[in-house]
Amino acid sequence: MIAPLPLAGAFAAEPFRSLKKSPRLPVLFVGHGSPMNAIGDNAYRRSWQALGAEFGAKYPAPQLILCVSAHWLTRDGWYLTGMAKPRTIHDFGGFPQALFDQQYPAPGAPQTATDIAKTLRQPFSGAPVGLDASEWGFDHGTWSVLKPMFPKADIPVLQLSMDYSRSPAEHYQLGQQLRMLRERGVLVVGSGNIVHNLRASRREAAPNQAYDWAIEFDRVVGAQIEKGQLAALPDFKSLGSMAAQAHPTHEHYLPLLYAAAAVQAGEAPRFFNADFQSASISMRSVLWS
Repeated sequence: MIAPLPLAGAFAAEPFRSLKKSPRLPVLFVGHGSPMNAIGDNAYRRSWQALGAEFGAKYPAPQLILCVSAHWLTRDGWYLTGMAKPRTIHDFGGFPQALFDQQYPAPGAPQTATDIAKTLRQPFSGAPVGLDASEWGFDHGTWSVLKPMFPKADIPVLQLSMDYSRSPAEHYQLGQQLRMLRERGVLVVGSGNIVHNLRASRREAAPNQAYDWAIEFDRVVGAQIEKGQLAALPDFKSLGSMAAQAHPTHEHYLPLLYAAAAVQAGEAPRFFNADFQSASISMRSVLWS
């Protein structure tokens, strides 16, 4: 069992003056796949639109969204976006101009970002999380899924970076600290892919077609989630060559650890988009509530 880090005393006493207490929000992991899913009329984008409509109806409307994307990697610690107007980042190439024209002008939340950054503790040092007030913004792991879900872009959004030099267990440990945000109106979103191997991708493959190793890795991870064995997820490298094929680099797996770590005991997973894109990208997504 991975033990969470102790919280700072001020955090335990009064987490955020800028966020009201609320019924607990769900926690979400989204397989985002190709950036083209943001504008294509396909089942993935339609599922994101339908899910967004559930907030304010079936689930409480978020006061804030905190997203952990596979596409913001740091190596000197973890950082939160702290600017008032985060920019939309087009961190890809070779796609139609229509994709580069996309903007997601959701506001930031500088004061709340400061509060969170001061109170979260970096697993390897115990130091507070850093603030980025100018350089980053919303990369496509964030805006490509949030724009279909919340097209009005009127909910403040923060991005949390991932220190790629740290172990999967440490990422899970930081994710455990996000749990209490869910009772302050924060929707915690991890955006990556349970299987992600672009080198092996086949664009012509149908959603029900994938490599045997991709299907098996997705099946094993899906079974761990379904059985509530979430603390086993950081140990994915123990799956050996199958894990190495599923993730030649593992930045797309790590956001799952943040979402899973923020789950409360007894919360059931709801799977959606449980198929594949380009034969080597699992689109399996999970909502816990």
